[in-house]
Amino acid sequence: MSGILMMVIAIVVLGGAYLLYGRYLEKKWGIDPNAKTPAYEMEDGVDYVPADTNVVFGHQFASIAGAGPINGPIQAALFGWLPVMLWILIGGVFFGAVQDFASMYASVKNKGRTIGYIIEEYIGKLGKKLFLLFCWLFCILVVAAFADVVAGTFNGFAANEAGELMKVTANGAVATTSMLFIIEAVALGMLLKYGKLPKWLNTVIAVAMLVAAVAVGLKFPIFLSRGVWHIIIFLYIMVACVVPVWALLQPRDYLNSYLLVFMIAAAVVGIFVANPACNLEAFSGFHVDGQYLFPILFVTIACGAVSGFHSLVSSGTASKQIKNEKNMLPVSFGAMLMESMLAIIALIAVASFAKGEAAAQGLTTQPQIFAGAIANFLTAAGLPYSLVFTLINLAVSAFALTSLDSVARVGRLSFQEFFMDDDTDEENMSPFLKVVTNKYFATAITLILAYLLAKVGYAEIWPLFGSANQLLSVLALIACAVFLKRTKRQGAMLWIPMVFMMAVTFTALGMTIFKLGNAFITTGLSLGNTLQLIFAVLLLILGVIVAVQGIKKLFERNSGAVKA
Repeated sequence: MSGILMMVIAIVVLGGAYLLYGRYLEKKWGIDPNAKTPAYEMEDGVDYVPADTNVVFGHQFASIAGAGPINGPIQAALFGWLPVMLWILIGGVFFGAVQDFASMYASVKNKGRTIGYIIEEYIGKLGKKLFLLFCWLFCILVVAAFADVVAGTFNGFAANEAGELMKVTANGAVATTSMLFIIEAVALGMLLKYGKLPKWLNTVIAVAMLVAAVAVGLKFPIFLSRGVWHIIIFLYIMVACVVPVWALLQPRDYLNSYLLVFMIAAAVVGIFVANPACNLEAFSGFHVDGQYLFPILFVTIACGAVSGFHSLVSSGTASKQIKNEKNMLPVSFGAMLMESMLAIIALIAVASFAKGEAAAQGLTTQPQIFAGAIANFLTAAGLPYSLVFTLINLAVSAFALTSLDSVARVGRLSFQEFFMDDDTDEENMSPFLKVVTNKYFATAITLILAYLLAKVGYAEIWPLFGSANQLLSVLALIACAVFLKRTKRQGAMLWIPMVFMMAVTFTALGMTIFKLGNAFITTGLSLGNTLQLIFAVLLLILGVIVAVQGIKKLFERNSGAVKA
């Protein structure tokens, strides 16, 4: 199959899904464009901040995408292009987009509260406590994995064949531009909040900032080691997840969204110009290189098909910025389908290389393979390879960096919420509660553990991250199904995804625990791998308990209807 045919199939399926299935869900659940949203009802200038649809879409899309829809399909390509493509399209439409829309809808109907509070309201307080603990552990995994990915794309040095360290100009340019993005985002945040300029002028200014940052980055690359970038990235996250969303999160996502949409548009153009051949087998087997298609395919490709992390963004940050309920469909359902499109592009990218070709070109990581393939496509349109390669690398790092501060903020909120109830008197809390609910303390403990795990490297963390991520999707689907049932809305479309992902995640986590446990007994584990084993056991136990509680509520006959 050619790259163009794969792209056309994806566009038709995903575009049709938005127009038909998305609007069907909108009518089925009863979206009310006249309802007052939490962004106005609970406006506090920090987390609850009304924003235009394009701004919230930029935040949602950039946050949920991260490095996942690029890393996952490329890693899973060992099973062949057909199972990868089928899972991206089927999972993206009927699993991921439904979960994201339902999570945002449930949150908006419950004062913009997180899935944890949805569980407390419709399942019980114990379920909420366990879920928040699960979320906190999961967020630590995400921050660790993505921080290492970003540090790798910023790493200014690489060893040559002789073992000598050489400067990597493309990575240095990406690092400079990314740092400039952060500074420009603060300036743009001030402009958006106080400037009161027309939308078109804000857009012109944002694009001009984007171009300027790229130009300066290409001219003045920064060369620092991976270890130094780890420290800088974690210091940035610490600041980013405690400042008001309008000051950094919203404007940085607004800036990045243009870069990310440009990257996808450029990749699509490149595919149609170059029409790359597919050098992958359609199907290589159920057992390849020691990996089983079930459950590995379904936990490796999370972002791009279905990802529990999306439910945290949909209910944790984006739902607090929605101006009108009618904006939820493009922001949640639409952003998920856009991410599926990116995953298809990543599949076409890796399929364009013959066996061993990418490694021969020095493309060893998934982001490098992706950037190298898109650069190859666009050279057919007359663009210079080095420029395109740098820009695509920049976009990939922007994805991951955006996810980092969003998930760190969600992790901080989950830790704080774990120690608080609706009836907690914030004015007269005990000294212990004042400490653990302090946003600076919650941020610090979250990031310290994530930093220790990041030293293990994302390649080692990814299998556990994937399993935990998909188990989180199970819990989100159960919570949303209970919410829809209790509020007398149709939720049957969540049941098949819920049951299937339950089978996937319990199998995958069990396999991970067996592998780490066996290594611990035979050879011992490093600090990072020991933390992974502890996390895997805790996540499985917490996930099972919350899932059982939710399913009981789902099948409870006498659960009265509530208004939402």
